[in-house]
Amino acid sequence: DAAVLTLTFNRPEARNAMTWDMYQRLFDACEEVDADDTIRVLVLKGAGGKAFVAGTDIAQFTEFKSGADGLRYERNAERYLSRIARVTKPVIAQIEGFAVGGGLGIAAGADVRIATPDARFGVPIARTLGNCLSMPVYARFIDLLGASRLKEMMLSARLLTADEALAAGFIHQIVAADKIEAHVRELAHRIATHAPITMRVTKESVRRIQEARALPDGDDLVAATYGSADFQEGVRAFLEKRTPRWSGK
Repeated sequence: DAAVLTLTFNRPEARNAMTWDMYQRLFDACEEVDADDTIRVLVLKGAGGKAFVAGTDIAQFTEFKSGADGLRYERNAERYLSRIARVTKPVIAQIEGFAVGGGLGIAAGADVRIATPDARFGVPIARTLGNCLSMPVYARFIDLLGASRLKEMMLSARLLTADEALAAGFIHQIVAADKIEAHVRELAHRIATHAPITMRVTKESVRRIQEARALPDGDDLVAATYGSADFQEGVRAFLEKRTPRWSGK
């Protein structure tokens, strides 16, 4: 739409849960946006109005056999999520419904986040899969939510409301569901008229400042988590629609 490109996560029957191919297509779209000087703004949205993205498609985790599979997954996830943050043009996330797990990570890569009143945000893996995040993803969430709020959210495995996300500074505005499409479109086209170099340099400066700190290695934590019996139990329980029986092993 003129200088605005909109990418839609389009699996509404699965709350737009991400497949490996969808993650790769998201990465490719970021590359295309950066390569096309006629595109000034990227908008990310979910189809169906019920979810932005409700995480990664859990069925894919049945392929995991060891901690090495988890390390590979988390490294790939960081490659996709950090690519959103590295887009040289402004990125707007239009969030309707659930932005959970990988969906929260995708939203975190955007520069501006606009949500509907029914939007929900979180990473409830402590009660679902029993997996973990990588150090860069934890760091990104700490930047946007704060360490205290992030720990409470993840330990309780609850979802933040739109009002809580607004108070935390994670989202920037709450807009009614019947008005969000027009609101985001107007905002995107307004931003598209602004100085491209100023916007690109601002984004890159903030990114460099945030990434200047050295993060500790967390591969041992990721491998131990994904290589655990609890993770295998979490995946089975999720697909069987039952409560996991955690053993702590």
